[in-house]
Parts: sequence; C-alpha cells; structure tokens
Amino acid sequence: MMKKMKTCCFCLFLLVGNILNLNGQKASHVQISGHVYELDESGKAFPLVGVNLYWLGTQKGTSSNKDGMFTIQLIKGADSLVFSYVGFHNDTVLVSGRQQLKVEMKSNLLLDEVSVVSRQKSTQISMLDPRKVENISEKELLKAACCNLSESFETSPSIDVSFTDAVTGTRQIQMLGLSGPYVQITKENMPGLRGLVSNYGLTFIPGTWIESIQLNKGTGSVLNGFESIAGQINLELQKPEEADPLYLNLYANNESRLEANLNLTHRFENNKWSTALLLHASGRSEKHDKNDDGFMDMPTGDTYVILNRWKYNSGDGVEGQFGVKYTTQSSVGGQMKFDPKQTAANEYWGMKLDIQHGEAWAKLGKVYVDQPWKSVAVQMSGSFYEQNSTFGLTRYNADQQSFYINSIYQSIIGTSFHKFKTGISFQFDRYGEYLNQLDLGYNEIVPGAYFEYTLDPSDKFSMVAGLRIDHHNHFGSFVTPRLHIRYAPAEKSVLRFSAGRGMRTANVIMENSGILASSREIIFQSQEAGLPYGFEQEVAWNYGANFTQKFELDFREGAVSFDLYRTDFRNQIVVDLDLSPQQAVFAPLDGKSYANSFQAQLDYELLNRLDFRVAYRLYDVKTTYHGELMEKPLLSKQRAFVNLAYQTRNYWRFDFTINRQGRKRIPTTESNPEQYRLADYSPAFNRINVQVSKSWRESLELYLGAENLTNYTQDNPIVASEDPFGPYFDSSLVWGPIGERTIYMGLRYKIF
Repeated sequence: MMKKMKTCCFCLFLLVGNILNLNGQKASHVQISGHVYELDESGKAFPLVGVNLYWLGTQKGTSSNKDGMFTIQLIKGADSLVFSYVGFHNDTVLVSGRQQLKVEMKSNLLLDEVSVVSRQKSTQISMLDPRKVENISEKELLKAACCNLSESFETSPSIDVSFTDAVTGTRQIQMLGLSGPYVQITKENMPGLRGLVSNYGLTFIPGTWIESIQLNKGTGSVLNGFESIAGQINLELQKPEEADPLYLNLYANNESRLEANLNLTHRFENNKWSTALLLHASGRSEKHDKNDDGFMDMPTGDTYVILNRWKYNSGDGVEGQFGVKYTTQSSVGGQMKFDPKQTAANEYWGMKLDIQHGEAWAKLGKVYVDQPWKSVAVQMSGSFYEQNSTFGLTRYNADQQSFYINSIYQSIIGTSFHKFKTGISFQFDRYGEYLNQLDLGYNEIVPGAYFEYTLDPSDKFSMVAGLRIDHHNHFGSFVTPRLHIRYAPAEKSVLRFSAGRGMRTANVIMENSGILASSREIIFQSQEAGLPYGFEQEVAWNYGANFTQKFELDFREGAVSFDLYRTDFRNQIVVDLDLSPQQAVFAPLDGKSYANSFQAQLDYELLNRLDFRVAYRLYDVKTTYHGELMEKPLLSKQRAFVNLAYQTRNYWRFDFTINRQGRKRIPTTESNPEQYRLADYSPAFNRINVQVSKSWRESLELYLGAENLTNYTQDNPIVASEDPFGPYFDSSLVWGPIGERTIYMGLRYKIF
C-alpha cells in the first residue's frame, strides 16, 4: 500500500509540473529568453540574480533567476526590453522576433569613489534553490580550531559528531539520526569519501584547505549518484585563481598535538592557468592517561597530506582542472605500556594503524558563449586506499582501488523556464578486506545514466525532478527517483519538499570499526552466497519538508527555519549489540527501521556584530533488533545548541558554543558480571567550546581556545579495561566526551 502511495505521489508531483508547463504555453506562443551577466577583470562572466526587465512603455516584466536566466512573454507592439539593476547602468535592448539574448550589464560604481560595507553571514541558506542548502563559509570554520573535516562541524546544529570508540580517537558524523556512511560526501561535486575511506577519511582533509561546505539534508541530486540517503555534504577546496598566494596556520594544544598547514597559490600572467600547493603535517607525541584506566586517552602518531591542483580558463567558455593528493597516517593506541616494536602479542593490549591513500582527478567543461545555458563536461577520478591495522589480537587489513567517470550535458527546453541535465556515469571499486583469516573482498561495477529536469517558471515556484538507472554487477538494475519542490508564498518565505530513494553497499566492518576495539565475537547471519558480505544492498526512502522565514528586526537581519525528515529503510544491514555483550551480530533487517528528525533553528544579529544561533533537534530513530523494535543505541534523542559570535571594530573575535546532548541508550550489558555492567541510559550532558582571536591588518591572526571547557567526561569509557584480553573488554560503548579539557592556541598568517 505504501509503495503505491509513493508512486502516486511522485506521479502527482510530475503532473503538477506538466500542468504549470501547459498553462505557461497557453499564455503565449512567443517567448523571449536569455542570460544577463557582468564580466570581471579577467573577462569571466558572472550571472546577475534579480535583474528587473520590462517592455518599454508597459508594466509587463519579470526578473532574472539565480543563474542569470530569464524568460518573458513577447507583447504585441513592444520591441524594446529595459534592464534595470541596482549599482548598474540601465540597458535597453531592441528585440525582433523569437531570439535568445545575451545582455552584459556595466557597473555604475567607481570603486575609488564608493565604499560599500556589509557583513556577510558565516552560514547562509539559499532562498532560490529547490533544495535547502546550508552554505558554511570559511568564516564559520574559523570559529573553532577546525584542524580537519571531522572537527569542522562543532558550530553546526545539523551535524552530530561522536567517537567510534575510546581507543582509536576516530570521530564519526551523523545526520538525520543516521551515521556518516549514509551521508554522501563529495569534493567539488565529485565522489569524495566513500567505501573504506569514509571511516578515517574525515581526518585526511584539513579545515584550512576548505573554502566552503554545502550541506543539504535528504537525498541529493541524481548527478552525484544513488548513494545519498540522509543528505549530502559537498566540499569546495581553496581555488587557485581566488585564494591568497600564501596562507599559514600553526596549532598546538596541551595534549602535545601539533599541526601545520601551508597553502600556496600562483596565477600565471596570461590569467588562464593557476595552481595551488596545499601541505599538511600533524602529530601527537606524548601519551596521556588522565582517567587512570591504563589506556591512552588519545593515540600517538603522525599524519602528512599533500595536494597539488591546476586550473585552466580559456576565457571563451572552456574550463578544466586536474589534481593529485596523497595521505600517509600512522597511529598507536591502547595500554600505556604498549610498544608495537617490543611488546609480545598478548602482553599488553595495543592498537596500531597505518594508512596510505592517494587520489587523482580531472574535469573538463565547455560553456557555449553564444548559448550560456548550454554546456558539456566530463569528470574523472581514480584513487587507492591501503590500511594495515591490529587491535589487540585481531588483525584487520583492507585496501580499495576506485575509478569514476561522469559526463554531463546541460541545456534548456525551449526557454530557460525548462532546464535539464543528463549524462552517463561509470563507477568501479575493488575491495580487499581480511579480518584475521576471513576474506571479505569483492568488486563493484556500476554503469548508469541519469536525467534531471528543472522547472523554474517564476520566483515563487521551482521544481527539480531527477531519475537515474544503474546496473550493479551483484544487485542487478535499479531505478533511483529524486524530487525537490520549492514554493515561496512571500519574498522572504520559502517552503520546500523533497522525496527520493537511495541505495548503497554497506562496508559493515569498516563502518563499525569500533567493535574491533573490543572482545566481541563478530557473527554474520542470513548470508547469501555471491553478495558483498553475503548481504543485499541497503535501500531507503527519504521524505522531507522545511520552511525558512527571513526577517528584519531593529534594522538587523535574521532567519528562522523548521526541518522535518523521515527515512524508511526497505533493507538495511543491522549490527546488533544487544543480543549479547560478547557478540556483534550482522544480519539483514527483519522488521522496521526508520529515522524521524525535527529541527528548529533561529539565527539573528542580536546587537551590532553579535550573531546568535539557537537550535533544537528531536530524533525518533528505531530499528528491529532480534525481533524487537528498539531505539538506536548511543544516539541522543534530543539536542539543544547555542552559538554566540562577536567581533569588535578592531578585529577581536569571541566565539562561544554550547551543546546539550540528551540521554542515550546503551546496549545491554546485563549478562556481564556486576562490575562490568553499565546503566541502560547515559546521563544528559553539556559540552562547551570557546575561542578568542585577534587580527592585525587581516594578515596576521592569533587565536586561543578551549574545548570541553567544563571538563565533563564519560566515566569508565572502557569496560573491563584492566582485563583487555578477557571476554568482557569493550571500548565501543562511548556516549560522551572521553578527553578532558583541551586548551589550544595558534596563528594564521596570509599574504594577499
């Protein structure tokens, strides 16, 4: 019944689009469309949003959309279009018959005579995109030390960050109540952290390399594949043609963590080529055991990353780029006396992790200058990942080789009211995994094709409907539909709806790597021969609605938003930690599994230069475990969030963030001996971060901060820490902070 209802809803949305399309066609037999833009100093065209245009001598007009595109009905007797935009000279264009127009507008502001001052928000939500996209800027990332991507979401209420266990120091993100692998992470709209890389890969991208992050909840665009279920995070790296020639960031904290990042860029004299070299080095040298459980609070080790990218812009519509990146990471954790070079196998419990990761990518695109709505592009990438690791007596080695290619063609159907993107893609992955003597390797070969249609008839309504068809060498052919609808009842109000399906292959060991730091026996149930890990792919439907209202109060801007999402799993690989505290059972879903998410958020400038953000989030996430529908463990049902950011006129900045996490269900330990039993639920707790920074002439900045200011930590995060080779040892039941207060300081220096 539910399947039929979803099919009917999808058809109904498409029918609405067709009705609007037909009504538009009846209104006029001849329409004029075109593109309005400005040119920068290098001759590159940038679309102008909201340009007013009307027929001379009439009151009939329209405005350009977010891409600078417009369509207007031809009126009998009128032949001159007037273009008007604040800060630009008016322009009048003579129109004869049906034609496509290209209109370049000239600024009427002389920069040496006029100074325009404004404060751009560090996080912005587009009011024009059918998808609700939160654009997290570099300014937002500077609110925290932001050493790598896993630490870049401390000031975002949409993302939860937690530790996978109390040994490896690995952080994982969660969105809409689902863990990180259900969130598609792309790098400049190409597949980024996926497969085996998704677990530790968050630490491979330094925060100083990121120009901005685009975050949208629910299923993403079909252009980027079929794996997005809970949402999509797109990373925009520093652009060689735009970034500062030199940027240096140095960081140190009281736990012996040191970090250095150096960004270098160069633009060649012909303005067609530019390049960037990004360097990163970090390490932790000292062992600490502040809770006296005999285990290191955080592992020691080093990480080195290098990236080189090149970009080309011909000036006549041809753009291209290519780049390479290499990462090496090694870490040692476990008991304080563990030494991987000297310790016997069962003398002290230890963790040793060595990772090598390399990737290369290229993009080439062509925008037709005389038809700016039309473009073709091809994207390619290849990567490898190698991991050798030991967890006590357990050995886990894994490697992955991947290749990806995607071709994209974009144009319009008749007018700019109707745009489309289409193309074909190919994804290849070879996985090698060994858990002790168990071989878990497999290959994936997935060719696919997609079509995405955008209806944008007015400022009030727009719709994006996408469909892709893929063929998997293990799972056969499947269809992925996606739909996003935007309706603006008023100028500062936007209501959005989304629906879509996502599929993915679960890398069950890597995605639950915390269980390797325990004595739990790993058990696979109900396996099917010939499938990855013996399981069918995961399949889920995601539905969402959100409302955004912008306002101005006391001459200061603000916004309030409400998000409501539901994810329904049709198939899921469930890891059951409740059947026995000595087992981790992997089995296909037999029953219900869903995640409901509600979030309310208010952003407002309380006083001049004092930004205030408050949010409340409520989850209802349940899965069927061994026949019983239960709350997802180690996930807080409620979360409250407050962020205050103040900047003085002489460039002092103060940032304060408090996270209130509600209680979390802990997997049962009832059958353990009494001294190794945990409560059914964790207590609620607060985590407070603060930072103070001072800038001089925008080139030098010093910062000082504290994480976990109140020094709240989880008691005994490791069960049976005194007997790590015994049957009750478990470091994976982490629900709160495992490290004490961290004090850090650093500097940022740039030449621009």
